[in-house]
Amino acid sequence: MKHTISVIVENKPGVLHRVSALFSRRGFNIESLAVGTTADPDISRMTIVASGDDQTLEQIIKQLYKLIDVLKVFDLPELESIERELAMVKVKADQKTQTELTQIADTCGAKIVNVAADSVIIEISAEQDKVENLQRLLEKFDIIELVRTGKIALQRGSAE
Repeated sequence: MKHTISVIVENKPGVLHRVSALFSRRGFNIESLAVGTTADPDISRMTIVASGDDQTLEQIIKQLYKLIDVLKVFDLPELESIERELAMVKVKADQKTQTELTQIADTCGAKIVNVAADSVIIEISAEQDKVENLQRLLEKFDIIELVRTGKIALQRGSAE
């Protein structure tokens, strides 16, 4: 079972290493990890997507709270949070295919952020399934490069 875990930490060197090492020691595979500062530059938020059973998740959360730089940890249930992923895809393109690529981008809620003589870069920020759908649609154009952030998420409603 996949879990999305939000970890609020002090923005200090070594914190990411200690958190990821904890997951590794527990045999809890991290599928994606996104880290960034919050409105307070001294605080960072880690959004971690990991696979494991509920009992393992509970153990991980307890262990995370034991780390000195961890301020808050919570599981983000899919129905109670807003989740997004950012992706950029560089695709081979010529004048003939650029129109079709523009239509695909528009249909998927993506946008073209760079046009070159032989390629375009398309950017999307959406739920994981929409990012994957765009990627499937672009495969026939020959994907040159692809980069995805992994999931970021915030709980719906008032602040915790």
